[in-house]
Amino acid sequence: MKLRPVKIKRHFTKMAAGSVLFSAGETVVLCTASVEETVPPWLEASGKGWVTAEYNMLPASTSPRKQRERTKVDGRTNEIQRLIGRSLRAVVELQALGPRQIVVDCDVLQADGGTRTASITGGFVALVDALQAIRHNLPDPKRIPLRDSIAAVSVGIVDGRVCLDLDYEQDAQADVDMNVVMTGSGQFVEIQGTGEEATFSESELTSMLAAAKRGIQQLIGEQQAALGTTWPF
Repeated sequence: MKLRPVKIKRHFTKMAAGSVLFSAGETVVLCTASVEETVPPWLEASGKGWVTAEYNMLPASTSPRKQRERTKVDGRTNEIQRLIGRSLRAVVELQALGPRQIVVDCDVLQADGGTRTASITGGFVALVDALQAIRHNLPDPKRIPLRDSIAAVSVGIVDGRVCLDLDYEQDAQADVDMNVVMTGSGQFVEIQGTGEEATFSESELTSMLAAAKRGIQQLIGEQQAALGTTWPF
C-alpha cells in the first residue's frame, strides 16, 4: 500500500506567478497560480484577500475524448474546483494576503484517477510560488501568509483491501472510494467517502484514514523537497 510515483516540476510556464506540472503515476495536472489585484465584490473594503480555483479536464486527457466545456461548467467540474478552492483557503491567512485574489487553475493533461487530489497537492506548490513572487507587496513582506501546508490523496477498499492513491482501474473496482484533504500538521480539511453499492465499517474507516494520513505525510515531504529553501514559510 503506497503512493504512485510523484513528480513535481516547478516554474513550468513563464506567465503565471506560480506554475507546477504535477504527476501521480499516469495522472498529470498543470497547476498555475495567477495574482489579480482585485477581490470579489463581497470582499471590497474588507482588506482581506481571496484564493479560488478553477478545474478543467482537457479533451484528450481521457479516452474516449472528453467534450470541451465551452458555455457551462458541469456539476462535477464545479464541485471539484470548489473543493480545491476550499482546501487551499484553509491554510491561507486571507487578511495578511491584502486586497488581492489568487486564482489557481488546475488543468488535467492526463487522467488516470485522483485528479482532484493531484490538483490540490500540486496547486499548493503553485500557490506558494505565487505568494513568494508577490512577497514584497504583502502587508508583512517578511513572511508569506500561510498557516500550514496542505495535500490530498485518495484511498479506498478494493477486493477487501485498503488501497492508497487509486488509479482509474482501482477506482472503478472499488467498493469504497474516499478523498482525504489534510494539513501538514495533521488536521483534516475535508473527507469525501462513499460506498459504491456497498457499506463499510468503523474499523475500515479508521484503516482508510490512517492510510490516507501516511500518504499525505509522504506528499508533504515531496512538496517540501520540491520547494527547497522556500520551506518553511
